[in-house]
Formats: sequence, C-alpha cells, structure tokens
Amino acid sequence: MVIPENVLDDAEQSRVPPVLKPVFDLSNPFPALPPIHSKDIECQVFTHRSYHGRPNHVFEDHPRDPSPDNEKYEHLGDSVLSLVVTKVLADNYPLLHVGPSTVCFSGSLVVGNATLANISCQYGLHHRLRLHAAQEVTLRASLNIQADVFESYVGGLYCDQGLPAVETWLKALFIPYVKEAYCHVRAQHGLPPVPLPGNTLTICKDSGGKVDGVTSQGTDEGSGSTRGHLALFNQLMNKKQLDVEWVYTNGGGDGTVTTPIWSVKAEVNGEVYGTGKGRTKKSARNEAAKEGLKRLGVDM
Repeated sequence: MVIPENVLDDAEQSRVPPVLKPVFDLSNPFPALPPIHSKDIECQVFTHRSYHGRPNHVFEDHPRDPSPDNEKYEHLGDSVLSLVVTKVLADNYPLLHVGPSTVCFSGSLVVGNATLANISCQYGLHHRLRLHAAQEVTLRASLNIQADVFESYVGGLYCDQGLPAVETWLKALFIPYVKEAYCHVRAQHGLPPVPLPGNTLTICKDSGGKVDGVTSQGTDEGSGSTRGHLALFNQLMNKKQLDVEWVYTNGGGDGTVTTPIWSVKAEVNGEVYGTGKGRTKKSARNEAAKEGLKRLGVDM
C-alpha cells in the first residue's frame, strides 16, 4: 500500500513527532474503513468549519440552526478513540505501569496527530473533506486537519452504529500501532527488545543477587545511590529553561557485546555538566546527572 506524504510548512514540520508505521501485509492486512450508513452524518463528518464560514466564537447554536461542520464529531471521536486505545493497551500489556502507558498513549505516539494523520491519509479521508475554496489546498495538506478528520470519522461512526462497531475496527487497526509504541518506549527505558514468540528469556542470578547485571533492588550498579538524581537534574534544567543534550558512547572494553557499558555526557550549551557510566543508558544518565547536580550546587 502506498502511503501518501503529508505536505507541511516549515513551522508545522518542526513540531511533527515520530510517526508510527507498523508493517501491514497479507498476514496482517490494513483494516478496511467501515462505512457510515447515515448520509447526513457522513456529510457532516467531512465538512470542515471553513466550508460554511460560520463565526467561531459562539457559545452555542440556535436550536433551529445547528452547526453543520464536523467539530462535534471530532471532539466525540477523540474521546472514543482514547477509550478504545487505552483498553487495547491494558489488554495487551496488563503489567505496564501508568507512566510508560501514558507515554505510549498520549506521548505523541499512538494517538498523536502525526500517526493519526498518516492513518487518515492511508484511508484517503482528507481527499473527501469539504473545505472553503480559498483555503482548500493549505487545509487539505495540513497534518492537523488530516488527524482531525480521522477523529471526526470515529465520532460519526460511533453515532451511526455505536461502540461495538467502532471498537471492532479500531482494535484491529491500532493493535499493531500499540505494539510498536510499546517497543519504542521500552527502548527509551534502556530495556532489551521483547523476545520473539517461542523464544525464552533465561534470567540468571549470581550469589550477589544480581540478575544479568541488575540487582534485585532495581539498579544495575548494586546501590540506590543514583536514584532520583536524573529526575531532579531534569527538573532544575527545565526551571532554568536550559536544554540538556545526552551524548552517548559505548564504553568499549568495560563490558561485553551482550552487556555493554554505556558512557554518557550531559552537555548544556556545549558545556559538559557531568559524565556517567552504566549497564543501561538510563543508569549512565543517572550518574551523569549526579555530577550535574554537584555543579549546580545541590548537596546530595
């Protein structure tokens, strides 16, 4: 399947988060778009507010003149989509904590505009939009508008056929996206890839209580001395409105191919605030953050 590219201006392009693009093939086909049976609902789903040029800053419509655009369906579709995708996450990863789950869900991954716009283009929904003639080219190419019409379609289908129909479609569509988001966030936490089906992951403990180099207390260096340093360092950097760049290198001879030692530098405006090493990227950042806090005068 050919996936259309989004045409974005420079400002919009700079804000585009990562786009999830799971593989759909004969064994896992891209789900067909379920039709909306009501012609009135379908028409409104694809009617952008620019088409009728009605004023935006109105508290509510007159009973005899309801708004004919798709914004109410979009708002409803956003909630329905959130419900279904959250349930998909919970069903597929019941042990996942709320923090990583929130990153998968709302951290511009599964239901971020970039991913929704990509799905919308695969269905060709943006080509069916009714738009004001003077703005048609710009609006149709907008990533946000493409994402909005997908949410509008979800809301319209919900009003047309109810939750069961929407849930059946969205589950088949989003399970591959949820799985890819899970792997993405897992990698961000410095965890190894999920074993393939049929493979077993052997976990060995040594006499010191370490599991593959990680202690039972949850840190890979055998103590809790670095706990909390990274979070506090990031908080202080945010308050100072400073960006931290984490520059990684592999520690080379300090580790092995399967259990490398990561080295990282915390750079702020080109200055090295701290360095650290660890068996995971996160533990290395913790060590670097500890040095960074000392530089900031924080007595730990």
